Amino acid sequence: KMAGSSAPWIGSAYLFLQSTCKTIALPSLYESSQKKPSVFKALKLALADSTGSVNGVDMLKVHCSHPHLIVQLKFCKQENCRRFLQSYREGVLQESLQNHLQLSLAVTTVPLEMELKAGNEHLDNMLKDEDRCLECIYREKPDRLRDEEITELEECLKSLIVHQSINNNMAVKDCTSLNSPSVPYPSQGTFIFQGQEFANRTLTPDDHQKFAKLVSKKWKQVGRSLQKNCRALRDPVIDNLALEYDREGLYEQAYQLLLRFIQSEGKKATIARLIAALEENGLISLAEELLGLHSNEDCS
Repeated sequence: KMAGSSAPWIGSAYLFLQSTCKTIALPSLYESSQKKPSVFKALKLALADSTGSVNGVDMLKVHCSHPHLIVQLKFCKQENCRRFLQSYREGVLQESLQNHLQLSLAVTTVPLEMELKAGNEHLDNMLKDEDRCLECIYREKPDRLRDEEITELEECLKSLIVHQSINNNMAVKDCTSLNSPSVPYPSQGTFIFQGQEFANRTLTPDDHQKFAKLVSKKWKQVGRSLQKNCRALRDPVIDNLALEYDREGLYEQAYQLLLRFIQSEGKKATIARLIAALEENGLISLAEELLGLHSNEDCS
């Protein structure tokens, strides 16, 4: 048995990351105080994608060991670890992290190689045997508490999501500058949703990721609502996206749709416009999710 009925399921693994692009050295980016928050944000969002929960897997420490960035992971539920392994095996984690790094670092592409280890075991050699991978991860108990730097970056990320839009490409000097009034997020008035007033703002990477994950089959209808005042989504763009990303599935199709909208509209790609398109197509719970009206903590 991997765990007794009363004992919590806790395991640990190391994720080795390396960019195959000569101009992008992940350890160097992470060691830079300017880029570190952006790299951390991409890691955090991709790991959330992989387990379906912001708290599905915990980062304990990030090690810089050229050419690798090594992330020490802690899992606090077996089902979260199983989801992570499936996402890793199917290449979903890799694709998600590449996308998030691309957005966070404002670069065209970040090709990655990944490797997963637990103790002396190379899990990449046994990914088809999920239970064996789970056993290896469960056997490795975390040998440390969460690094103080990770806690600081978590706080920094909360500010980053509020203050930084995808398009402003400004260099993030350090965490403190994010909290200062000199870096406000673009104020674009307010809008009304379900009788409540909300501040309008430019869409964030977090909005982008949530939309792609939750909109499902209705992404095309939302696209057609957005195309009314967005030239970049005029026909036949939406149908072309459906064909081009058919093999990657609904998440990628929705992700690419919103990416086109954000890239073409810049600071005018606001939450109010997306909420109006969602409302028009009856996607009220997704709109509520984007406005922070739902709170779901999966793992304590």
